[in-house]
Amino acid sequence: MLRTSSYTIYVDLPDNSEEVLLIHGYTGAYDKVSSRVAAYVRSLEPRSRPGSPDMDQNLELPAKQETIPPPGETIAVLKRRGYLTEKTEQEEETLVCKMAAALHSVAMRIPSYVFLLTYNCNLRCPYCYQDHLRADTASGLLRANMQPELINRIFVAISKLEANLSVSDAQQNRPAPRQIKFYGGEPLLARNRPAVEYIINKALALGETELSAATNGTQLHAYRDLLGPGKLSSLLITLDGPPREHDKRRVHADGSGSFERIAQNVTMALERGVQVNLRTNVDRSNIGNLPELAGEMVARGWYRYDEFLAYAAPVSVGNAKTNTEMTMNSWELDKALAEMRQQYPEMLVIKRSVDSLRSQLRQIFERGADPRPLFKSSFCRAHSNRFIFDPYGDLYACWERTGDSKIRIGCIDENGEVSLNPEANRVWRSRTVISNPTCRRCRYAFYCGGGCAAQAHNHHNTYFASFCDGFTSRFRAGAAEAYLDFTTSTETALSSVPGCEMR
Repeated sequence: MLRTSSYTIYVDLPDNSEEVLLIHGYTGAYDKVSSRVAAYVRSLEPRSRPGSPDMDQNLELPAKQETIPPPGETIAVLKRRGYLTEKTEQEEETLVCKMAAALHSVAMRIPSYVFLLTYNCNLRCPYCYQDHLRADTASGLLRANMQPELINRIFVAISKLEANLSVSDAQQNRPAPRQIKFYGGEPLLARNRPAVEYIINKALALGETELSAATNGTQLHAYRDLLGPGKLSSLLITLDGPPREHDKRRVHADGSGSFERIAQNVTMALERGVQVNLRTNVDRSNIGNLPELAGEMVARGWYRYDEFLAYAAPVSVGNAKTNTEMTMNSWELDKALAEMRQQYPEMLVIKRSVDSLRSQLRQIFERGADPRPLFKSSFCRAHSNRFIFDPYGDLYACWERTGDSKIRIGCIDENGEVSLNPEANRVWRSRTVISNPTCRRCRYAFYCGGGCAAQAHNHHNTYFASFCDGFTSRFRAGAAEAYLDFTTSTETALSSVPGCEMR
């Protein structure tokens, strides 16, 4: 019996009540259809799908809406593209699970490595998810810094991990450069420079390596000669507003601010050819300062560098001090950013969460690119093959869940052998869109990946819950805007041709 696929996505187009964009969640099809055809496809949707988080407000049809079946050839195309199917809901779910398993198998063969050099940090940010480590003085976690002896053992472990994953040590046979990231606490404290330089040299000796760091940027000047293409080439740095706001939120232990030192180091890094990703953590208390921060970015000339990217992200529930009433989800933030852009042109320098998706989808519309490379079986690499090495030789999967021995996925012994904790490893590596019944029935599953596990645990006390974070709305907005970009650019290009007039 013909029915609408459980994985059909409907995107209403801006200022266009005559047409709808259909997207299929596992075939990768994208098609613009008339509103009448979309209404027909919708009419074959079940009124409810138990266990599915259908947040599509436009899925609900008026009870007595009349639909007219389109011609047979149109129905044939809808079937071929996947929007209409004769498969049962269970058969489709089984197919999605099979596809997700295949995607996950590929992801598991591509490891990435994080060197958590120290749990200590020179700033005292109120939302820090490692804040509890500072309060736990008995553990002594903050006292250790990664030493050369452990670094040597870690590189032995990396070789053994890659051998077990069938990843060749011969660089020319690797599918991509090895990825190594520095993390903390604050990894780029000046006192950590010998360890960072030692790791960089050992990594580059093994072959092509992409080196990056998540840093607060306050002591980055101590690493000047280690920054640049072929060395430490990518940085994630945070500024939480213009100087007066940032200096209330990201302060040193003595209460002094950090904005100007960080800003000077951002300029220095950009001048050395480093990719700088500038993040602003946003909640309802500082969102109004974003236009002023954007003005700072413009005034300092950062936007002129191809290697500069600024974006805003919602403050998550990081510790017991977090005021949840002041937080917002990604969709709420995205809408606020879109509104600000209308009033403050300089806000274009700060990317919205949908901008990346918008760019990717526009490539599909313009070039007919295969959308399936966008598919993912899980939200991030914590669920595939990220290995985080801490200064005690413990291994973790998620950087928001480090320092807790109960959830470490393993450790490294004195010979560089990796001893994995089977249960903890299973928890992290098995969290995919398959492991959650809600996710595997969701039409957005392969684009979302199930959301952040750490935030799912914060909100639902289990890593295996979904964390949607407004994704369905963001996805539809991004798709609609990408299609509008495409049609606008096409019309502009055609109208620029002599004798061509758009009708």
